[in-house]
Amino acid sequence: MPTRENNSHALSKYTGSLVRRAQQRHVAVWLAEVSAEVTSVQYAALEVLHRTPGVNQRQLGDELDVDRSTIADLVARMVRNGLVERADDAADKRSYVLFLTPAGKKQLATLRPRVEEVERILTARLTPRECLELRRLLSALLPMDET
Repeated sequence: MPTRENNSHALSKYTGSLVRRAQQRHVAVWLAEVSAEVTSVQYAALEVLHRTPGVNQRQLGDELDVDRSTIADLVARMVRNGLVERADDAADKRSYVLFLTPAGKKQLATLRPRVEEVERILTARLTPRECLELRRLLSALLPMDET
């Protein structure tokens, strides 16, 4: 009868299995260290809006690499939670520009050190050079920008 150790070893030859398991670990550490209310994608949106206030919803979705319906739901939830405010886009009346609210800025400042702790926990067994290499390799798995 195969043991769990044998199964996980056999699956470790598949990149997709390792990526899935790493993502599961990330979610577990995120929930323990950061928040059960703010997801990692919401946190990333806070960072983008901090760095580039006034981007429109489409640009935010492109930056986060999520589709239109996902970004619409994400922004609506963040507006409801008082983290983000929408304003009409002067250049395109069909679109909104987005800004962090004072509560969004405060939430970002509160979460940042916790997110750094997630990073430290996930990469604790890696050298700084290995961390850079891991990020490089994971980035290489992603599709190249079409721009």
